[in-house]
Amino acid sequence: MIEIDGLAIEYQLLPAQRAGHPTLVFLHEALGSISLWRDFPARVAQATGCPILVWSRLGHGHSAALPARRTPRYLHEEAVQRLPPLLAALAIERPVLIGHSDGGSIALIHAAALPGQVAGVIVLAPHEFVEDKALDGIRRAGELFASSDWPHRLARHHRDAESVFRAWHDTWLSPEFRDWSITDCLPAIDCPVLAIQGENDEYATMRQIECIGEAAGNVELLRLAECGHSPQHDQPQAVVEAIVCFVDRLGCAASD
Repeated sequence: MIEIDGLAIEYQLLPAQRAGHPTLVFLHEALGSISLWRDFPARVAQATGCPILVWSRLGHGHSAALPARRTPRYLHEEAVQRLPPLLAALAIERPVLIGHSDGGSIALIHAAALPGQVAGVIVLAPHEFVEDKALDGIRRAGELFASSDWPHRLARHHRDAESVFRAWHDTWLSPEFRDWSITDCLPAIDCPVLAIQGENDEYATMRQIECIGEAAGNVELLRLAECGHSPQHDQPQAVVEAIVCFVDRLGCAASD
């Protein structure tokens, strides 16, 4: 644990296996935590040689509870208010941010708000605006949460699984969130971006990553067949290989 602004944050650091590599900072999805990444960060560490930071946001995993009710700007708050002091406390400079779903949105907002402070961004099924497909998927998730053992399974990964689920479900389905978008900030991103999305994503269409490619200057898009909303679990080898190539290109660019 590390204390940031008086609140305990659960984190895990995997050391570098090769010198001179950037730290890869993992940002989990709306229902995520350290443990829900499973072995994916370790696989990336082994393949890239990079040091890794994995952590659970407030209200998730074993981190402290959120100090206030979530607002429609919660992703911006995570990106510009909570992530910077954590990186500073752990002395992490110019990281590569790897974000899944909500974590991908946080990574993009952070990179846009703090130009020059991020070496690269890798996003897996990120959200840039609210689609009907996402809202339909969340409604179905709410029905499944109420009628299955999902609450019990989610409780293995969080102190308060019900609060984690409700914070995601109720915020996204609120009328105030319907017009949420980060497309206006994407042109400010000045670092390379790798955007990955599954062709069978149950919460999004390909427009979510296509709009990144249209707005930002240095973007690679990777579309994965037979893949849903969690590319790191559905197609882990393809994602690891793409991350290795991306990190290698960053190293070449830095040495040129």
